[in-house]
Amino acid sequence: MASSFAFYAFVMLAAAGLVSMLRPVRVLRIRTRRVAAVVFLAGAVLAWRELHAPVLANYVTQPSSKLDEFAPVYQFSETASIPVRATSGRVYDALLRVTAAEVPLYRTLVWVRRGATSGPESVLNPPDHESLIRVATKTTFLQLAEVPGREFVMGTVVMAPEGVRLAVGQTPESFRALTEAGFAKAVMSFTIEPQGPGLCLLRTDTRVHATDPVSRDAFAVYWRVIAPGSVLIRHMWLRAIKVRAEAPTR
Repeated sequence: MASSFAFYAFVMLAAAGLVSMLRPVRVLRIRTRRVAAVVFLAGAVLAWRELHAPVLANYVTQPSSKLDEFAPVYQFSETASIPVRATSGRVYDALLRVTAAEVPLYRTLVWVRRGATSGPESVLNPPDHESLIRVATKTTFLQLAEVPGREFVMGTVVMAPEGVRLAVGQTPESFRALTEAGFAKAVMSFTIEPQGPGLCLLRTDTRVHATDPVSRDAFAVYWRVIAPGSVLIRHMWLRAIKVRAEAPTR
């Protein structure tokens, strides 16, 4: 995530230099076109370097969750969490029921994520009043594991060799066994950790494992571009679950 924000910071620096090359803007304190050119080149070079920076793998040596079992090795990850004043049962029920219509900015953010295009039904293009989890697991995701009241894990293939359909496999075992070169697999989990009477911590983790260096480097570019919007989607998703779980029982 830090590399993604650094990338966008350097892009903004390059944009400031470019604007000042066309017409110096006093508020940017870039007073000559020569300085503006230097700023533009520096921002562009640094943005390119950040976008293509090397990526290291992470390893889980002592699995403690279903997520760890299905994503013990990964190069990319993001985490979001939120406290919820409700029992773990209510939080889990809200997790399974919350819809796209309840998630602030969801439609806008996934529209941008899709590149402002339409597409088939998926978690990036869901009906307004159908459970997001249900939409995900009947389209592009496969349910990998479930511990009612505590953890829900699903996975998908986000990159495949040219000419290969982005299929997740038929079973959790086949998803776990997919290790051929050219793929990148994403595992997303929701976990609920009791913090006291009527209080839980709801957390979501996403991990991506690319199966070879070429796929890893290609996915790194995509990840750094979409990461800020992806994190915002997850925070808004958690907030919607929190609102539903804390709502008075009808």
